[in-house]
Amino acid sequence: MLTLYTMKNSVIPKEIVDIVETLEKAGFEAFLVGGCTRDILLGRTPKDWDITTNATPEQIIPLFEKTFYENSYGTVGVVNEKTEDEKLRIVEVTPYRLESSYTDRRHPDDIKFSKSINDDLKRRDFTINAIAVSLSKGAIKDIIDLFDGLKDIKDKVIKAVGNADDRFSEDALRMIRAVRLASEIGFTINIDTERAIISHSSLIKEISIERVRDEFSRILMSKDPKIGIETLDRLNILINIIPELVSAKGVEQNQAHSYDVWEHLLRTLQHSADKNWPLEIRLSSLFHDISKPETRRISRETNQFTFYGHEVVGSRVTKKILERLKYPTKTVEKVCKLIRWHMFFSDTEMITLSAVRRMIANVGKENIWDLVNIRICDRIGTGRPKESPYRLRKYESMIEEAMMDPISVCMLKIDGNRIMEVTRVTPGPKIGLILNALLEEVLENPSLNTTEYLEKRAVELMEMPLADLEKMANMGKMMKNKLESENIEEIHKKYHVS
Repeated sequence: MLTLYTMKNSVIPKEIVDIVETLEKAGFEAFLVGGCTRDILLGRTPKDWDITTNATPEQIIPLFEKTFYENSYGTVGVVNEKTEDEKLRIVEVTPYRLESSYTDRRHPDDIKFSKSINDDLKRRDFTINAIAVSLSKGAIKDIIDLFDGLKDIKDKVIKAVGNADDRFSEDALRMIRAVRLASEIGFTINIDTERAIISHSSLIKEISIERVRDEFSRILMSKDPKIGIETLDRLNILINIIPELVSAKGVEQNQAHSYDVWEHLLRTLQHSADKNWPLEIRLSSLFHDISKPETRRISRETNQFTFYGHEVVGSRVTKKILERLKYPTKTVEKVCKLIRWHMFFSDTEMITLSAVRRMIANVGKENIWDLVNIRICDRIGTGRPKESPYRLRKYESMIEEAMMDPISVCMLKIDGNRIMEVTRVTPGPKIGLILNALLEEVLENPSLNTTEYLEKRAVELMEMPLADLEKMANMGKMMKNKLESENIEEIHKKYHVS
C-alpha cells in the first residue's frame, strides 16, 4: 500500500506551503507537480519544487514580494530571500500549459496557457511525473492522477505518458532522462517505453550536448551507475553519445582480470559510487582503461595480452570525450591527469620515497589521494575482493610519509639573515649552529617560536663558547630525527605496515 507523506514528516517546507496558500487566497488553483510530487509520494526529499497554477504570469507576479520572469514558457521564479535552504531560494511557478509540436526535439513550437490541470498533466513525460497534489495546511489534500502514476510508483515502473513515440519525438532528451530516473530511484522502464526509446535513439544526436551531459552526469552520480550505463547501451543511446565506451565490449584481458574491459570499467565505476566518491573520480573510473582496445597486443614471449601506453592514449581520448560533452575545463584537466597516472602502482619493496615524491609532483598533492581511490576502484573492478592489500597500504603510507612536512629550521620564525642583523656578525659556522639550537628549544616548547623570543635568544647564543653551542645544535638535530622517526612510526601503524 502506498504511503502518503505530509508535513508531519517535514517533507513539504513552509516556503512551499506559503506560495501555494498565497495563490489559493487570491482565488487561483495551485498544485505541486512533477519530480517533487513523485519524490514526496516515494518518501524522498525533493531536490527541487515545482508549482503549477491556473494563474497567468501577469497574475502571479503581483502576489509575491520578489519574482523574475525571463522566459517564454510562463515560468515565474518566486524568490525567497530569507530561507537558508538554497533549493528553496527560487521556486518555479508555472501556469497550466497546452503545447504544440516540437520541431527542434526540445521546445514546443507554440505554448498556450490553459485553465485545466488535466491539460497540463497530459504534456508531462512519464506517468510518475504526471501526478498533481493539492495541499491543505501543509498536508496532502487531493491527488490528481490521470495516467495511473500511483500504480507505476507502487510497481516501480517508468512509463511514458500516452503514446511513447510522441513523447520522445517531442523531446528526445526524455529517453536518457528515463534511464537517469531508473538509476536514481531503482525503477525499471516499461517495455513499450523501452521499444520507443530504441526506435528513436538516434534523435539524441539532435539534443543540446549540455543537456545530455547533465543527464549523463546524474546517471554517474546515482547509486547504480553500472545499471544506468548498461541500460543506455541496451537502448542504443550510449552508441550515440560515447561510442568509444561501446568499443570496450568483449575485449578480453589477461588472467589478472576476471572480466572484459567493458565489464571491468562498469564495475570500477560502480565501486566509486558505492564509496560515494565525487564526479571526477567516477568519470576517471569509467574511462581509465578506455584505450585498452586500441592498445591491445599479444606478446610473443608470454602469449599474453599487453596494453602498453593505454593510460597515455586513454588520457588523450578521454579529453576528447569530455570536451565533446562540454565538461568544465577544470573537470577535464583533473580527470585526464588521474587517468594518465593511474598505473602508478608498483612493487613497494623496490620503490623509493623519491619515486613517490615524483608521482605526487606529477599528479599534484591535491589529487594524490583521489588517484589512490581510483586504484582501489580499479582493483575491485578486476574481481578482487579486498580494497587494500598490504602492497597498497604500504604505498599509502609512503605517500603520507613523502607528504609529511619536514622538520627543519625553516619552521622557525627567524632565519640566518635576521640572526646576522640582530647579532651584527658576519656569516660563519655559528649561524647554522644557532639555528639548530633554536630548533631544539622550539621542538621542546612550540610556544617559544616567536620572532621576539628567537631574536633575543639568538643574541644570547652568539655569546656562548663554540663547544657549548655545538652541543646544543647537536641536541636540536637529534630531537629532529627522533620526532621524524616517531611520525613515520605512527604512519606505519595507521596503515598496518612495517
